[in-house]
Amino acid sequence: MSDYGEDYLRRLLDAVRRFETAFGAWMETQQESDHLSSRGLLPTVWTKDGQDSDLVRRLELDVAEAAGLAARAVAVTGAYISVAGLGVIDPISNWSFMSSPKAPLAPRDIRMTMANVKGRLEAMLTDAQATADSSLPSFSPAQLHHVIWAGAAAHWTTHQYRVAVREAAEGLTVYWKQKLKRNDVDDTVFWQQTLSAGEAVDGKPKLAWPGPADDKTAKSMRGGLEPLAKSLNALATGLNLTVRNVTTHTRDELTEQQAMERLAAYSFLAHLLDQCQIDRFEDDPVR
Repeated sequence: MSDYGEDYLRRLLDAVRRFETAFGAWMETQQESDHLSSRGLLPTVWTKDGQDSDLVRRLELDVAEAAGLAARAVAVTGAYISVAGLGVIDPISNWSFMSSPKAPLAPRDIRMTMANVKGRLEAMLTDAQATADSSLPSFSPAQLHHVIWAGAAAHWTTHQYRVAVREAAEGLTVYWKQKLKRNDVDDTVFWQQTLSAGEAVDGKPKLAWPGPADDKTAKSMRGGLEPLAKSLNALATGLNLTVRNVTTHTRDELTEQQAMERLAAYSFLAHLLDQCQIDRFEDDPVR
C-alpha cells in the first residue's frame, strides 16, 4: 500500500508527464546516440546542425525546470539506476549528463526511467485509493533504505519478489564493498572482516558502532552487528542458490508479504551500517 495521498501522487504523475513533454521537445533538436555508438567517450546527445541556438537554450531550460518538479517522483518510487563509478543516481535530475563527455546516461535511460516512474505511480495511486477506504495501516517498500529499494524496485513491480530480495541483498554488499574499496574478497569474507571485532588492519577497514568503549548501548550494538550481518548474508546466499542455480527443482515464489519482511530486515541492517563509523588502518589513505 502507498503512504502517499492520491492528490500528491497525481501531482507527481503530472510533473513526470510535463518533464516527458519538455524532454521530447528538446530531443527534437538533438542528435541521439547511445553508449555503444559513443564508445563511452563522447556525449550521447548533441545539437543537430542548423538548429536555432536560442530555441535550443529555451527548450533546455524547460527540461531543467520540469526535471526539478519531477525529481521527487524518483525518490518516491525508488526508480534509481546504478551507474558504474557513480553509484545509484536519479536519471531525471541528472538528464543533462547526456551532453557531457563520457556520458553516464543515454536518452534510452531517461525514457525508461520516465516510463518506470509513471507505472509505479499508477500502481501507488491504486494502492492509495484502496487505502482510503481501509482502516488497515499502510506500508510502502519504496520507503525502505534507498540502496535496498533501488535493487528491488524493478523486480518488485513485475511481482518477481524472490529476485527483488536477492538483488537488494547483493546491492547492499556491492554498495559497501565499493565504498570501502574492498573488491578483493568475496561477499562472505568481506562481511566477516568488515564487521569483526578488533582493530582495522592494512587495506581492511572496519565498520564499528560509534560511542565510548564502556557505553553499554554501544557495546551491545557492536556485539550484535556482526551476527546480524552474517545471518542476512547467509540468507542472500541461499536465495542466490535457489534462484540462480539452474539445477534447482524448486519454483516456489515468495509472496509479497514474505518479500516485504525480508526487505525490511535488509533495510534495517542498511540503516544500522549507515550509522557506523569507518575505522581504517593508520597508514591507509582516506578515500
